Amino acid sequence: MAFDSLSERLNKVMRNVAGKGTLTDANMEDMLKEVRLALLEADVNYKIVKDFLNEIQEKARGEEVLKSVEPGEQLVKIIHDQIIDLLGKEEAGLNFKEEGMTIIMMVGLQGTGKTTSVAKIARITKAKMNRKPMLIAADVIRPAAIEQLQTLGKEIDTEVFTLGAETSALETVKQGIEYAKEQGYDTIFIDTAGRLHIDEVLMNELKEINASVQPDEILLTVDAMTGQDIVNVAQAFKEALPLTGLVVTKFDGDSRGGGVLSVKKITEVPVKFVGEGEKIGDMDVFHPDRMADRILGMGDIVSLVEKAKEKIDQEESEKMAERMM
Repeated sequence: MAFDSLSERLNKVMRNVAGKGTLTDANMEDMLKEVRLALLEADVNYKIVKDFLNEIQEKARGEEVLKSVEPGEQLVKIIHDQIIDLLGKEEAGLNFKEEGMTIIMMVGLQGTGKTTSVAKIARITKAKMNRKPMLIAADVIRPAAIEQLQTLGKEIDTEVFTLGAETSALETVKQGIEYAKEQGYDTIFIDTAGRLHIDEVLMNELKEINASVQPDEILLTVDAMTGQDIVNVAQAFKEALPLTGLVVTKFDGDSRGGGVLSVKKITEVPVKFVGEGEKIGDMDVFHPDRMADRILGMGDIVSLVEKAKEKIDQEESEKMAERMM
């Protein structure tokens, strides 16, 4: 599972620091060195590691120590919050139009699980969000991709629009959207062509589709197993298209997870979905707070510090009310 080795290393460091009654510059320096090593080994971008540690140091020094918790425990909470900040502060759902049709365009390199992800996300919108989706098979480079989408469409009981591999992707999309309007579909997923690597022909095709239909969402599918390459791929797509979100696949694989921690910060685009298996139901909305809990595995300490903060906030409010009276 992605993040397993990072989680193991950080847990060791965190348990050690949480047990310290006092935090000194020396033991904090040692702890941050360990965190730095753990992040770099997990393939997190070097610049992001540097910024991450600087922000932790600033917050740790500026934070008022809570009376009812140890400084080490408070530092665990700061690191936890910083990981959430890296992953995205809150769950980023799909941007549905209030009225009319929402168009979602899926892009990505070949082999990232893009076509399967189209069907998986369409299934989520149908089963959990009460939408009426339709899929457009616009990957006309690979006839196998059209057949794959049709098979997946049957599996989730959702119509797939195709004009075959002979018609251009742009024409397929235009006619597909007209057909969807006539049939009363409210959510359209466009499965676009992928390549083994980024090239001008692919990007021009995607730019044409984007200019023609102006999708409400452009989701980039990236493979968690590719490590730092995720960042390069995401940057290239972001330069060509107004990306709105990321879909991370193969999260159940043995990746180190660092690319996922890097990509959101570098592209400023949130992770919206994560896939953790081959089956059609193996995809879920991405929750940054749950992922931070999973990476640190220190939910008990984080809760303890949160409760202590709430108690102090309440005491402050009561004192202020008394002064006002």
